[in-house]
Amino acid sequence: MIDTVIFDLDGTLLNTLEDLKNSTNFALNEFGFPKRSLKEVRCFVGNGVRKLIERAVPKDCDKNTTEKCLEIFKKHYSENMYNNTAPYNSIVQILSILKENNLKIGVVSNKFDSAVKELCEKYFKNLVDAAIGQSDDVPKKPAPDGVFKAIKELGGKNCVYVGDSEVDVQTAKNSNLPCIGVTWGFRAKKDLEGADFIIDNPYDIIDIIRSM
Repeated sequence: MIDTVIFDLDGTLLNTLEDLKNSTNFALNEFGFPKRSLKEVRCFVGNGVRKLIERAVPKDCDKNTTEKCLEIFKKHYSENMYNNTAPYNSIVQILSILKENNLKIGVVSNKFDSAVKELCEKYFKNLVDAAIGQSDDVPKKPAPDGVFKAIKELGGKNCVYVGDSEVDVQTAKNSNLPCIGVTWGFRAKKDLEGADFIIDNPYDIIDIIRSM
């Protein structure tokens, strides 16, 4: 019987893409770099904000400028991350059902830790029991460290992982957890190959967990 569900954040619980794009372009504009489209930013996300900016800046951009661009992005995003972001349809209801059934809910993201905690507090107050982002002592996914930290905090015994990308599928494998891949996020269905389940409807999460 599953007692703990670990979710990815961006592209799984929250549609954050527009705000990520806007903060990316704000930072790029500070250096006169070309703006990036929503489609491009969708491809750049998934491996943390450092990778996002490294992919967004021109190929010949030096390390020092990339670092400054990253800092500008983080400051702008911290101040503007609620502008267009919202939970995907039915997500709040799904989390509520899980909580009503006494399941513990964790969020593990490659977004920087302070943003993960703030977003979970704003959109999923009293629904998420542990929110963990990337920090100096928590390596980025697909390393399993963040998942293990969340499970330890939650006291989870039988867990399942839910995410929207190839990084999430690999994270679940590295954590030795069954994986539910969701198609409403930032990646195509083919990128979820290797997941134990691939779903189009958030309510399928409930049905799968009940069957495990």
